[in-house]
Amino acid sequence: MLVQTAQAQLFSKERLANLENFDKRFLSWGYFLGFNTYDFKFDYKNQFGDDNTDILVETQAGFNVGLIGDMRINQYINLRLEPGLYFTQRDLTFPNLTEPNDVLREVKSTYIHVPLLVKFSTKRLNNIKPFIVGGVSRSWNLSSNEKNPEDNNEGQFRTTSGTSYFEVGFGIDFYLYFFKFTPSIRGVFAISDELVPDDDPNSPWTSNIDKMATRGIFINFTFQ
Repeated sequence: MLVQTAQAQLFSKERLANLENFDKRFLSWGYFLGFNTYDFKFDYKNQFGDDNTDILVETQAGFNVGLIGDMRINQYINLRLEPGLYFTQRDLTFPNLTEPNDVLREVKSTYIHVPLLVKFSTKRLNNIKPFIVGGVSRSWNLSSNEKNPEDNNEGQFRTTSGTSYFEVGFGIDFYLYFFKFTPSIRGVFAISDELVPDDDPNSPWTSNIDKMATRGIFINFTFQ
């Protein structure tokens, strides 16, 4: 009986629609809070070397906060700008090294992340509307040590300050009585190399890396 009642409330055509005219606005605004997990994907120059030379990445959950600007194109398509601040850390382990001070490198990052996204929505079903989203983005790492003259010989693993990505994800809009609440999940994939090589061309940390690029997952909760 309880299940039948819940289904009737969710799918009944007679259900009262919240924020009935919300999606007719040309421009709308909001903010988001969320979590992230950043990883690195490494491409190596020597693809057939000892597996013990592969760099191990330990990811940690990070935090996101930002703003949303949404422009309505038509009933099913919106253009979105979502500038935000993203905090994260990745720990790199170099198993081919033996000295304790050489094995671990902490990569702490504070990103200003600015994606430009296209949102493709389905037709609204009572007070819910699923969607998919995709686009491109750019981030600037406020914690970058790209111009640091010290490298891994002094304990500094250097990364570039700017990175470009493409993004794809999905979510569901829930139309509540006073506001629209949207949980979503998105994958981000860097298209630019983020490694700043060590000055020594034979560096045991960076000499075998051909490309280092971020991969990540964002889980955001949006309020509009």
